[in-house]
Amino acid sequence: MSVKTTNTRVFRMKDLPKITGLQPSTIYEHIAAGKFPKPFKLTPGGRAVGWFDTTIYDHLAAQADHTNHGNS
Repeated sequence: MSVKTTNTRVFRMKDLPKITGLQPSTIYEHIAAGKFPKPFKLTPGGRAVGWFDTTIYDHLAAQADHTNHGNS
């Protein structure tokens, strides 16, 4: 596995409402429906999960592009 180290940050769930405008319960619903990126485990066998900032920003950009092209 290769990890890029170009100022990438890991977002936790507590960060996402501020960034996405969605509440945690809605984010979890979207994950279950395949409409939001799945998080990754921060430690093997642990409970803590996170998302790379680029994953979240790419997802939001794709959503905006999808919406702006009338494909709701």
